[in-house]
Amino acid sequence: MSDASQLSLSQPSGNSDGKRDEAWLQSLLDEIWDQSFGDVPQVNDVRIIFGRRAKRRLGSISLDPADPRVSIITMNSLFKSTDIPEFIVRATIVHELTHYAHGFNSPLARAQAHPHAGGVMRREYEERGLLQLYLDQKRWLKINWPAVVAREFAPRPRRPARGSSAASVKLPKPWWLGG
Repeated sequence: MSDASQLSLSQPSGNSDGKRDEAWLQSLLDEIWDQSFGDVPQVNDVRIIFGRRAKRRLGSISLDPADPRVSIITMNSLFKSTDIPEFIVRATIVHELTHYAHGFNSPLARAQAHPHAGGVMRREYEERGLLQLYLDQKRWLKINWPAVVAREFAPRPRRPARGSSAASVKLPKPWWLGG
């Protein structure tokens, strides 16, 4: 991994109290916008929240159904765990800000018809000096994400009903067996 990714792994991975919450996400969003997206005007309110746990979706951006003047970046709740390196969270925020900058779920003009057309994400990371972050994220996800998904979405063993064990439950015979 690059030095930048190693640095972000060794830095605190949450608020000053180490907690990964929505205040932490907001501070990351503000920092990334200031450092890497200073050329992109913020023409509406942009919020960032944790959504549901997901196997395949790391983040998304949408307009708030209650107020379409607000863009909401929703991050995978698995990112609350410090098992997920901070650079993965940062790279996902960059991805969603790229959608915003290209006019997807933002008031800005659409830059192209499809949000991932023709390698636009890789090109955008590269133009912003973030290509190594993009490559590190892809590598980490390829190597580590299947294990995260297997651990977090493993089938849970079923428990017998409360107050009974499987051996002590006597079911009546069905009518077709003369019950």
